[in-house]
Amino acid sequence: RIRQAVEQLYPGVGVKIEVGPSKGKNGDYQCSTAFLLSKEISKTGTKTNPREVATALAANFKDMECLEKVDITGPGFLNFYLKPKFICQQIQQILLAGVRAPACPKRQKIIVDFSSPNIAKEMHVGHLRSTIIGDTICRFLEFMGHDVHRVNHLGDWGTQFGMLIAHLEDKFPNYTTVSPPIADLQAFYKESKARFDSEPDFKQRAYKRVVELQSGEPQIIKGWKLICEISMREFNKIYDRLDIKITPKGESFYHDKMRSIVEELKDHLVSSDGCKLIFIEGEEVPLMVVKSDGGFTYDTSDLAAVKYRMQEENADWTIYVVDSGQGLHFNLLFGGVRKVGLVKPEQKLTHVGFGVVLGEDRKKFKTRSGDTVKLRDLLDEGLARAEKKIRAKEEDKRAKGSAGLLTEEEIIACRDAVAYGCIKFADLTCTRTNDYVFSFDKMLSDQGKTAVYLLYALTRIRSIARNAGMSTEDLVEGARATPITLEHEAELKLATILLRFAEVIDEVTETLQPHTLCNYLYEISTVFTYFYDKCYCIEKDKEGNIKKIHTNRLLLCEATARVMEKCFDLLGIKTVSRM
Repeated sequence: RIRQAVEQLYPGVGVKIEVGPSKGKNGDYQCSTAFLLSKEISKTGTKTNPREVATALAANFKDMECLEKVDITGPGFLNFYLKPKFICQQIQQILLAGVRAPACPKRQKIIVDFSSPNIAKEMHVGHLRSTIIGDTICRFLEFMGHDVHRVNHLGDWGTQFGMLIAHLEDKFPNYTTVSPPIADLQAFYKESKARFDSEPDFKQRAYKRVVELQSGEPQIIKGWKLICEISMREFNKIYDRLDIKITPKGESFYHDKMRSIVEELKDHLVSSDGCKLIFIEGEEVPLMVVKSDGGFTYDTSDLAAVKYRMQEENADWTIYVVDSGQGLHFNLLFGGVRKVGLVKPEQKLTHVGFGVVLGEDRKKFKTRSGDTVKLRDLLDEGLARAEKKIRAKEEDKRAKGSAGLLTEEEIIACRDAVAYGCIKFADLTCTRTNDYVFSFDKMLSDQGKTAVYLLYALTRIRSIARNAGMSTEDLVEGARATPITLEHEAELKLATILLRFAEVIDEVTETLQPHTLCNYLYEISTVFTYFYDKCYCIEKDKEGNIKKIHTNRLLLCEATARVMEKCFDLLGIKTVSRM
């Protein structure tokens, strides 16, 4: 509506619309666009000031039913006050229709390329951020109603498979008929690499196997598939633990497409020292499409992947969730495919970069021996630490004679939710382009902006209705029968925060910065604490018997829990009913 008012009053004056939640008591939303408009208008020779512009804009909002009033403060801040009745109606909608996504202007086909581990190697901490951030971005886009394809661009092709297959032949010569008992593929990889580096005959045979693999020799293909299957079983254990859904489509898928892409682009390739290159304006280094020995590169594979995704799969948008260190590669790739016409102008390509995981010494996260931290070991340690902390708290409760001890089943569910949730939330709560320090002690803290604190806040909210003897069904039925009335300042403050959910989703979908939702989730819990301190939901007498239930406040608690649960779901974090 602000944009419409600007276009109507000042046609041709293009400025960014700056509007957001108010700080302090100046309404529910505040707009500072009048300052930018005033500056731009003055450039045309017309004298004005921000307050005059704000006054002109304010006149355009008198007919909006959701607004109580619009006023101007300071030199030109436009303040919007929502009607309490409108706020109550929106809370009622959350209860009756659920937490819904904002309107999606156009449903798009979106490919999200994330995780991407290498076959025959264990997933390590370096895969953590791509996997978690990629999954969360998919959840947001799916919630918005887009057709999202989750793609795992595996490192499942290349010269390393020659040595792996040659080693497989020696250790398990009957591998084509009897599945070999390879329990540790990482150790198997190290063995083959050691032989490759030290045995010239083995090295020659490994190169021969690469040629046979690339030419499709059946027995060699079977060995390659066997190695890939063993790796995928291990990868899927990690994905299952983290509740990640992803479809493998690795580099091998594009092997047969690389030769044709080189042929298609031959008129765009520049020869230099036997290599075939694509130069991109403004970049110092080119894309290397063909090496001097005639071999293909990662650039070739990525060009073939872009062509397949944007032309054959007809994607509207492809998102690559890869660390920021690959920024130059994606600048070259995106510039190259646009230069040679592999994508239409309206098709989007986005690199979602992220920083590295650091240890508490602020160096790259490593084990004490200096090795890369395996993701499996990291998750195991998270489970062990979470369980130890939960059981210690249960023992404290038992020693004090407290009621409501968790069952063994609840302890395990709580352990999993806390361990995996804290790892995900710690990653997602920081700006993704920044490095972040991995600390289990901070992650598992029940104070501050952590998954533990927020999960506990949710269970506390859920317990309020239980203490009142009311089920979710009872509350929904009550909301259906009687309009909600919220009058206390703390009630309206909490309700207004809940109404911002759609705006937050829109922002995250636009910026692909999940930390915005983490901040919002923490803000909800903070404002709920304020509300709970100011407003009784259940009143009891001196004997502890319930003498009054404030149903409208219980309904607000239910709406709060629903919004928080949806936030957790979008972050890929499972919730529990009791902690």
